[in-house]
Amino acid sequence: DGYFHQRVTQCRYSSKDLQGIEFIDSYVFNQAEYIRFNSTVGKFVGYTEHGVKNAEAWNSDAAGLAGELGELERFCKHNADLHYST
Repeated sequence: DGYFHQRVTQCRYSSKDLQGIEFIDSYVFNQAEYIRFNSTVGKFVGYTEHGVKNAEAWNSDAAGLAGELGELERFCKHNADLHYST
């Protein structure tokens, strides 16, 4: 009876090597992911018509992409020791 918008950010740790860490930033509307930033790909990828248009616009913003890639260093790699210790 309403709309549901969610943004999910996550770090995926595949090995203890810091090079194996992946930062994912997903945007979801009504339980359907429409756009995602993946640090391995290095850009936004759209999964719906709306997401594709946003991805084109967001990927043309070099500062925005640098900010997303910065999250890999700032958030994921910074907290890797916490992840591996649990």
